[in-house]
Amino acid sequence: MDDEMNSMYMNGVWDLVELPHGCKPVGCKWVFKTKRDSSRKIERYKARLMVKGYSQREGIDFKETFSPMSTKDSFRVIMAIVAHFDLELHQMDVKIAFLNGDLDEEVYMEQPNGFAEVGKEDLVCKLNKSIYGLKQASRQWYLKFDRIITKNGFKENTVDRCIYLRVNGSSYIFLVLYVDDILLASNDFDLLIETKHMLSTHFDEGSW
Repeated sequence: MDDEMNSMYMNGVWDLVELPHGCKPVGCKWVFKTKRDSSRKIERYKARLMVKGYSQREGIDFKETFSPMSTKDSFRVIMAIVAHFDLELHQMDVKIAFLNGDLDEEVYMEQPNGFAEVGKEDLVCKLNKSIYGLKQASRQWYLKFDRIITKNGFKENTVDRCIYLRVNGSSYIFLVLYVDDILLASNDFDLLIETKHMLSTHFDEGSW
C-alpha cells in the first residue's frame, strides 16, 4: 500500500482541494493480490488503489470510454513474422500504465482509506491523471501512449490501431500494445534497445 501511494505522489496523480459546491466525490477502495511464480511460490504482495468507477456519472465524471485493443489475429500475424524472419522479440510491462493518462474532465475522489492526510481529512483528491477503476482510464492511457509513440517515428497500423511500425533504412521494428503490455519485434538489436530506452524514459516499466 505504501508503494502504491508513493507511485501516486511521485506521478502527481492528485491534489488535495476543497470539494466544490454541487460536486460529489467518487469513492475508492484497496484491491489486494498475491503474485506467484511458475512454481506457485509467492513473489510479492501487491496492493492497487482503485476508483469505484460505478459511481461515476456520464457527462460529468466521464464522456468517452472507448479504447482500441490489439486482436488475437494480429498477434498471430506478428508471431508468424517473428518466426519466419527470426526477429529479436522482447516484452515490456508498464507497471503503472493508467497513471500516465491525463484527464480531460474534473474528477474528485475521496482520500484513500488509511491514508487521509492529518489535519486535512475534510479535503478531497482532485485527480490530475487517470487511475485504475476510472471508466476513461484505459482510453486516456492509450491516447497518451499513441501520442508519444507517433512523435518518435512510429506509424499506426490502419487496421489494428494497437500495432505500430518504425522503419529506419533497412531496419524495422514492430510494437504491439495490449492494455499495459508491450511487445517489441525487430531485425535490428540496436534499434530494439533504443526503442526500449525511449519507452522507459516516458513510462515506468516493470520487467522484460
